[in-house]
Amino acid sequence: MGRRLHLAVIGAILAMIMAPLDGMMLGPALPVIVGDLGGAQDFSWVMTAYLVPMAAATPIWGKLGDLFGRMPAYLSAIALFLLGSALAGLSQEMWQLIAFRMVQGLGGGGLVVGALALVAELVPPRQSARLMGLFGVIMPVALIAGPLLGGVFTEQLSWRWAFYINLPVGAVAALLIVATIQPEPRRTTARIDAAGALLLTVVLVALSLLATWGGTRYTWISAPILGLAATALLALAAFVRVERRAAEPIVPLRLFADRSFTLAQILRLTAGAAMMVFAAFLPLYMQLAMGASPTASGLLILPAMLGMVAVSVGSGQVIARTGRYRGPAILGGAVLTVGMLTLLVLEPDTDPALASALTLLGGAGVGLIMQSTTIVTINSAPPRDMGAASGSVTLWHTMGASLGAAVLGALYTSRLTATLEDRLGGEPAGRFLVDGELTADAVRRLPDLAQDAIRAGVTDGVHGTAAAGAALGTTAFVLAWFIRETALRSSHTPESTRSEPTSTLEERHV
Repeated sequence: MGRRLHLAVIGAILAMIMAPLDGMMLGPALPVIVGDLGGAQDFSWVMTAYLVPMAAATPIWGKLGDLFGRMPAYLSAIALFLLGSALAGLSQEMWQLIAFRMVQGLGGGGLVVGALALVAELVPPRQSARLMGLFGVIMPVALIAGPLLGGVFTEQLSWRWAFYINLPVGAVAALLIVATIQPEPRRTTARIDAAGALLLTVVLVALSLLATWGGTRYTWISAPILGLAATALLALAAFVRVERRAAEPIVPLRLFADRSFTLAQILRLTAGAAMMVFAAFLPLYMQLAMGASPTASGLLILPAMLGMVAVSVGSGQVIARTGRYRGPAILGGAVLTVGMLTLLVLEPDTDPALASALTLLGGAGVGLIMQSTTIVTINSAPPRDMGAASGSVTLWHTMGASLGAAVLGALYTSRLTATLEDRLGGEPAGRFLVDGELTADAVRRLPDLAQDAIRAGVTDGVHGTAAAGAALGTTAFVLAWFIRETALRSSHTPESTRSEPTSTLEERHV
């Protein structure tokens, strides 16, 4: 590749890494954000408000690239993401942060898909294969570096720098792309499934609100909860109807005729939801119950992230050599279940090294499920739907993370609130949850009785999320047994789908 093309690829990679890195940096920063802005009962929406629009916007950005050109669409996504980042960093209220995270998510939906499409258009296939391998390390880098950077920024500068850091990175990325790529007129026509994206957003928002408010802010049989349930069901029915008729649907429903494909998407959803236990809730426990600093809490969840990355890469190599992918999926469900159950032994006085080590198994389980479901998905889809199938994996993972943040957040808050009310009474509990007094520094300044109550409540909350994670792992374990294992395809042609006994996926997935 020439120098200009190298610089263009660097720009695409810089922009692409902002999306996953941004999400991972927030884990260690969340307790401090809650202490600064208040609204502990709504903190999970800092994650959900980003992930829901990101999931819905991802396929839309792909279509916009088809219509108006890869570079203009990608630059627009970068600009929207940076606008949301700047506004999020300036937030003075929790509702402002949640609203601006939605803006971030709308732009973030185009960062990954835009980078892949831009490079695929610029680079010949022989060279792009090597670049796609480079892109494959971006998520592991984000998983490992995100919590560390989030802790360092929060402790040394401010939690706001978890958002502000995107501005110089995004600006450099945009400048490199503009300086090295000549925009070309777009002749391709494409139909944007705007109705499908809108209905999918309605479903996710309704389900997230249902999970967050049900049994806490409103009773399960109250009008708001029943209304949200009806809205989710009606929007889902309308979404299925729209996707069946759409010329280029967000989710081609014909793919779900294959049992293995359908099961892989459900497993991917469980993995995305379970991953939020490590990304969002364990840093809360480590800061509020154990008294760890933001940087230390990022370090303490490193075993989960390293386990996820190492097992994902290693299982990919094993699957490539053996052609067997159902076994790793089953093993992933089992390991995830055991890993989540081990978190139930956590107590406020648990040794930090032990608490950190206990996160390894759960991360490894998520990694096994992620790698195996990617291979199942692509091996199950016909060649004409390969792009849609690849996008489906990301979509279901993001939906799992967004719904998981909402459901686990509601469970965490419910158990935390119950423990605080039981030990301190309703008025002090409400003050901690609403007025922004639930931070590590604030806890250390409280009387011993209040400190013990908060540490017990946070631990109980994390136990609730771990139990839910174990239920997700068990679901994945049971469903994985029903995956139909077939020979891996050795080429993109339909005729090769069943003709080869085994083959490798090294060129496409490792």
